[in-house]
Amino acid sequence: MTEAGPDTLMVLLPDEAATARLAEDIATALLPGDILALTGDLGAGKSVLARAAIRALAGQPDLTVPSPTFALRIDYPLDRFAVTHVDLYRLTGDREIDELGLEEALETGAIIIEWPDRLRRALSAERLEVVLEEENGGRVAMLTPQGTWPDRLARSRLIRTFLDGADWQSACRAPIIGDASAKAFERVTREDHTAILMNAPAKPENAPLDDGRSYDAVAHRAGNVEPFIAIDGELRRRGIHAPEILAADSGAGLVLLEDLGSEGIVDAGGRAILPRYEAAIDLLLAIHGQDWPPVAHATGGVRHSIPAYDHDALLIEISLFADWFVGQAGRPAWSVADRERFLAAWKIVLEDLDAGPKPGPETWVLRDFHSPNILWVAGEAGLDRVGVIDFQDTLRGHAAYDVASLAQDARVDLTPDQETALKARYMAGRAAADPAFDAVAFEAAYAVFGAQRASKILGAFSRLASVGGKPGYLRHIDRATEVLKRNLSHPVLSPLRLWYAPFL
Repeated sequence: MTEAGPDTLMVLLPDEAATARLAEDIATALLPGDILALTGDLGAGKSVLARAAIRALAGQPDLTVPSPTFALRIDYPLDRFAVTHVDLYRLTGDREIDELGLEEALETGAIIIEWPDRLRRALSAERLEVVLEEENGGRVAMLTPQGTWPDRLARSRLIRTFLDGADWQSACRAPIIGDASAKAFERVTREDHTAILMNAPAKPENAPLDDGRSYDAVAHRAGNVEPFIAIDGELRRRGIHAPEILAADSGAGLVLLEDLGSEGIVDAGGRAILPRYEAAIDLLLAIHGQDWPPVAHATGGVRHSIPAYDHDALLIEISLFADWFVGQAGRPAWSVADRERFLAAWKIVLEDLDAGPKPGPETWVLRDFHSPNILWVAGEAGLDRVGVIDFQDTLRGHAAYDVASLAQDARVDLTPDQETALKARYMAGRAAADPAFDAVAFEAAYAVFGAQRASKILGAFSRLASVGGKPGYLRHIDRATEVLKRNLSHPVLSPLRLWYAPFL
């Protein structure tokens, strides 16, 4: 047997099921730019492991994954990222290997290589080497991680241990495509049951700003899973269909959740399904018709104080517009003084809104109540059909915020007429429940928070494209710009129009 080095992990694989589980543990940690290098004699299980890893990444356990022995290279343009499966057994020269175009494949995807010893140079520092050998009728895998793989592999193995301890032994794991969030999700399957694994290790504190607080601290963004657990418990206790928590290790940042499915409120083409948006509006009416506590509680003693959506939080989110949208892609630039005057103008608008009439009491603001975070739960009735996720950043604030978040969905083309109809549905529901509901005050707040959110989105999505390596978010810029323009037509925002005019 190959001798294990100090950085090598040895895993016993008594059967193909164990090999598949190891492949899933590797696949959930795989990223674009990675090489998974598989070494072993003929029949050692390289293709078995590669096949299971590709199926896990695809989320298709029955996906046909032929051996690339004769094709040499087979590409899988998966939704998460592209994977290239390569077999170098029959290649002997650098020229033959160069013709495979592996460097180009690494620019946007990962490569799984069988017989990597044929390579005479390193293609990536992000590499996991797996040596497979037969032993006592089974196999043993020797894993040597390089680059950032030691931490990633350890995290994935920790998740496997967590699942085993939660009575999900031998569960199949498949990563789920994420959004802008730093959290990662997997769908795990055990026999005929599925669940969602949320992988959210505690976030390190951001660099302090001028007042000594970090961006996350000012914006009241959750740094660990405890806010999610507490808010989930409170929502469920009050009849909101948040996922049941099946198991949790808050210290490790791992939560196993009820699987609400993958059906959303948009169709396969990304178009809004209006009756489902209307049902989501009705859910907001149900939420805003309740008195919500300042502290959320969950079983097990988990507590979380719900911060206020104060001016500091609103303004630091607006500052993303000034810092990442202004002056980019040929747009006009601002001086430091311009930036401060822009935020000062916004502060006056927010203060005037606070001083004016209120359309109703303060409520919980789920904050990102839009299509990526709303699921349509098959088999349920009434409001239980609307499942909510990703609410750990909930704050105490104005009811208009979540209505604008939904009706001005950052990722879905809702026409002005559709937006107006959704807003009217909400306002009619509020007026029917509360004769004192002030529609004029609500319209003003809706415009203000819609403009605030559109400004944040324009800045955040530009930042994700610029420094986050996610240019796909730029496809939402025109939509957010149009939404911002509509909001600015309301008189309450007239002091801000000149600031935004060069960008609309």
